[in-house]
Amino acid sequence: MGSVYAYYSCLDYAPYTNRKRLICTNPKWEQEMGHKQYQELLQKFKGDILPADHRASVTVKRVGSRIAAAAQSFSAQYGKATDSNNAPYTYTVVRSAEANAFVIPGNHVFVLTGLFRYAHNEDDLASVLGHEMAHNLARHAGERVSESILMTILSRLVLILDPTGILFTLLVPAQQLLVALPHSREHEIEADKIGIVLASEACYDPKSAKIVFSRMKDDGGKKSVPPPEFISTHPGYETRLSYFDKWMPDALERYNRDGGNKCRAIRDEMKRARKMAASMHNATDRRSR
Repeated sequence: MGSVYAYYSCLDYAPYTNRKRLICTNPKWEQEMGHKQYQELLQKFKGDILPADHRASVTVKRVGSRIAAAAQSFSAQYGKATDSNNAPYTYTVVRSAEANAFVIPGNHVFVLTGLFRYAHNEDDLASVLGHEMAHNLARHAGERVSESILMTILSRLVLILDPTGILFTLLVPAQQLLVALPHSREHEIEADKIGIVLASEACYDPKSAKIVFSRMKDDGGKKSVPPPEFISTHPGYETRLSYFDKWMPDALERYNRDGGNKCRAIRDEMKRARKMAASMHNATDRRSR
């Protein structure tokens, strides 16, 4: 009976996609762990963090704030609003050759400047931040921790049943290949799907998602042959691009809602903000000379 209760108490559905899953962690605990990791990352990247008034930092915060507002509306609409969803966002831009961005629980956004090789404008950046905030909204970090807890319990049971450890040596690679990796790829697809919704609701062009991933695909193909999808943590680029084609009509409908009037006004506001940021940046440059 205890096992049945534990199963149903951990049973949950991901927002928007309604994917059934097991998640045993509490959102408040996830947020506390995220705050702790945030402080650790600030120490790790110390010396490479761009100042808040740097043009890249200003742009990331401006785009991120619009995506964050869309994320809060999304949480309310799909019944997954939590205190952690409403926590204020932080935006940290790190000087690095690595092309990466991520959002950790507690709403801490990190962007590594190597990402700008692929994200050339605000629409491109929004597609990436939408994807990363979607991971956070869907509580994928909590899901991974829950999976790890369940795997630990299962491993101990297997060692009790077979003290020789033979079954255990078979269990670990099987779990990785049949559970962990497929779940990781599932999380990426889910974040792509939710992310394109967030970007379009925030009035960023959803077509940019395909553009960014196409750039990554072209660049990655020059460097090395990607591993087969079934042993990768991420779906192949072709798989992801085909999903974007499938989701694009809905995303464009959101983007062009009300005859495009809503987003037309907001995008005019974005242009004014960019001009103001550029003039402030130029003024700072002149003073520093």
